[in-house]
Amino acid sequence: MKSPTGSHTGTGSWLLQRATAVVLALALPALMLYFLAALPTDFIGWQALFAPLWLRVGMLLAAAALALHAWVGMRDLCMDYVRPTGLRLALYLAVIVILAGSVTWLAASLWSAA
Repeated sequence: MKSPTGSHTGTGSWLLQRATAVVLALALPALMLYFLAALPTDFIGWQALFAPLWLRVGMLLAAAALALHAWVGMRDLCMDYVRPTGLRLALYLAVIVILAGSVTWLAASLWSAA
């Protein structure tokens, strides 16, 4: 039976964190260059900046990669340093709610502005 605290070999988590790091290393400089090249000065300019579908999808993928990257790190921290199982599971839930809520909020913001 598998432990409810998430203990396993860790290879999958290690690969996930490395893959998300690669996605972030590629996406974040590209998004930064796009924003610096546009530099909108008014509301209409900001709306036009976020209008392309590829930008919204790219930002959402980068945010999902960041959330997964953060989840793996926070899960490992909790597994290593938080001993009481109930507290650890409560922290897991809090981190999941915050990360999933943040990505959902970004998606709603990006698609409501279009």
